[in-house]
Amino acid sequence: MIEHVRRRALMSHSLERVIVATCDEQIATVIRSFGGEVVITANTHSNGTTRVAEAVENLNCSHVILLQGDEPLLLPYHIDLLVEAMHRQPENMAWNATALILSPEELERHSFVKCAVSPNGQILFCFRRSPCFAKYESQRSFVRKILGIIAYRKDFLAKIVQSSPTPVELCESIEQMRIIESGFPLLSVPVDPGLPSVNEPHEVDVVLQTLESDPSQRLLLRRVLNQ
Repeated sequence: MIEHVRRRALMSHSLERVIVATCDEQIATVIRSFGGEVVITANTHSNGTTRVAEAVENLNCSHVILLQGDEPLLLPYHIDLLVEAMHRQPENMAWNATALILSPEELERHSFVKCAVSPNGQILFCFRRSPCFAKYESQRSFVRKILGIIAYRKDFLAKIVQSSPTPVELCESIEQMRIIESGFPLLSVPVDPGLPSVNEPHEVDVVLQTLESDPSQRLLLRRVLNQ
């Protein structure tokens, strides 16, 4: 699955390098066998943010995009949209791709993160089950799904991982909340469609069904397999 995500990322027109950051030698061996670039990190990381910060510490770059390995349906143009937003807003420090909530049930599914977004595109808070009283139809206007495509200015990433974990971050297991709770802006970058990821074992079947039924995903799968 991680190799699949890596190959999709290589299809983006906006990335200079695609690196797999892992502490697992089995993962590293598989990625290297396909010619991929790997950075071995410590095995003490509790989330992707701190792991990526270690992986890029000695790289000469201005910005970093964290792509979570559980997003095998990643659309390469979503990465391009995120990079375009970064170019439009160079004064900002962190961006997160977000997608529409498609059903009331999604508001209560704890396996993926949702967020409330202000009219100017700033993510106000993140959650796993909706804390809102409003009906689903109303929440759809400001609640979006958090995708595993997160961008940071490199200097800001180094700064935020040096700060202490924050209360909501720890209680909800949502690493983006450290940015928000520390008083920094996290901007939503709307992309559609929002596709299933693999947060729990049963979601593998959902991903496989999407690969079979979605024509654009079938096309991408052929490109991935031909790389």
